[in-house]
Amino acid sequence: MAEYQTAKSYVDSSQSIDVGLRAHMNKVYGLMAIAMIITGGVAFAVGTTPSLVYAIFGTWLQWVVMLAPLGVVFMFSAKIHSMSVATAQLVFWVFAALVGLSISYIFVVYTGISIAQIFFTTAIAFAALSLYGYTTKKDLSPLGSFCFIGLIGIIVASIANWFLQSEVWQLAISAIGVLIFAGLTAYDTQNIKNTYLQYRTAHGEEFAEKMGIMGALSLYLNFLNMFMMLLYLFGNRD
Repeated sequence: MAEYQTAKSYVDSSQSIDVGLRAHMNKVYGLMAIAMIITGGVAFAVGTTPSLVYAIFGTWLQWVVMLAPLGVVFMFSAKIHSMSVATAQLVFWVFAALVGLSISYIFVVYTGISIAQIFFTTAIAFAALSLYGYTTKKDLSPLGSFCFIGLIGIIVASIANWFLQSEVWQLAISAIGVLIFAGLTAYDTQNIKNTYLQYRTAHGEEFAEKMGIMGALSLYLNFLNMFMMLLYLFGNRD
């Protein structure tokens, strides 16, 4: 009887974890999806309004628009533990809107059909990679470490190419970058899952929600960077 009760408790506990994990991951993907909608909406609204495009990218404001998301994401990562969940979500939405402003030029440079095609291609690839990261039993930590080192290399190369202005170099950066962010998508998904399982009871619901927002931010950035690099590689220019 005691063995039966122990087994039943184990099954009930496993089912509870499974339900909680699914709810947590659904919230992460939901937050990411809302952020993408905000980014796309802002980018489309600004990018299809010539006067706004000129006002931003034809003046010094372009540097503010380009650098603002970077400043917000660093501040967000440093301060999220002292924020309320509601404030953290609000900052995430503001960040998504700023990113939309910074990439709105794509509607001037590329055709609308090309943007849509690349977006859906990215979405399919992202879904497959994230599903792999969620379901695989293999530890993806070595992959994550390798991709992080590659990411640093991409950032350094991008800064160097800002001065060189080499088309070939930029193509290489984009091609390698797609592979790096593909790997990070799988790794980050697994990491979000493992973080929830490790800390689900130790730090409480508020901590889990904040970690969910940070997870959504990581996946959002992976998706966005894959999309932008694929667009550069395969997008049809106006």
